[in-house]
Amino acid sequence: MRLSSVLKLRHLEVFVEVARKMSVTQAAEALGMTQPAVTRALRELEQVCGKPLVEKHGRGIRLSSYGELFRDHAGRSLALARDGVALLRGMDEAEGPQVAIGALPTVAADLVPDTLAQLRRSGAPGRFMVMSGDNQYLIDQLRRGRLDVVVGRMPAPETMAGIGFDPLYRERVVAVAARGHPLAGASHLPPAAFEDYPVLMPSDGSVIRPLVERMFLEQGLALPRYPVETVSSSFGRRFVLAHQAIWVISHGVVRPDLAAGTMSVLPMNTASTLGPVGFCARLEHRLSPAAARFCEALRSTCAGQGLA
Repeated sequence: MRLSSVLKLRHLEVFVEVARKMSVTQAAEALGMTQPAVTRALRELEQVCGKPLVEKHGRGIRLSSYGELFRDHAGRSLALARDGVALLRGMDEAEGPQVAIGALPTVAADLVPDTLAQLRRSGAPGRFMVMSGDNQYLIDQLRRGRLDVVVGRMPAPETMAGIGFDPLYRERVVAVAARGHPLAGASHLPPAAFEDYPVLMPSDGSVIRPLVERMFLEQGLALPRYPVETVSSSFGRRFVLAHQAIWVISHGVVRPDLAAGTMSVLPMNTASTLGPVGFCARLEHRLSPAAARFCEALRSTCAGQGLA
């Protein structure tokens, strides 16, 4: 029996969505299907694979060990099919298919917008969509074929199955405060600095959070007891400028603010947080000409800003 006669694209769509939501009900809502139809598609796929892919877990469900093995293969296959359809649909448009970019906060403030502006000035054709979010969300969207590239800090190795990383430059975390803050211009931070003022920290689960925790530990500093955790650059900027907060964040997020003189770097040794920034793409995915031009323009912009 040919696989194509029993395995349908909807089987993969259903399985990938159930694996993402860990809920038949939520998967059905996302796909616009009924719950019985989603359950039936899962059962059909399990018959094709000859293995149980989903199992009961408490009052919900989880992937079986076979389902965990199959998840990446299903996701990549579905993403490749979407890539092909998007490519063919875009061939009838003079400007080509849309390039979907995921921008982490460290590059959303200047690198990505400056790169897109450079491409526009050069007259290179292309339609672009930029999505922001945390690393886990953007990598998930990349793996599912919703994004072509994700630009930012290199993700944790355990999340990189099927994903390639191309480095652009290295950057570190900094502690900053607004110009005019009592600690701005200080030669050293007093031990109580992170208790005397509000502190913004990268969210738990963000790429740089473990680096920040290790940095505090190495320097014998206690983590702030009541930090405000955020990856939102707009929220962080407002909070720092209006409320005398200290912000522990990737240098790229506040690079424009430091250049404009509205914020100052506080005297804290953050050398241990130095890490690579670059772009991720699926290994099986061949970038469109417009996406490839964007990646080359990223390199050019980094060189122009003295980052590379």
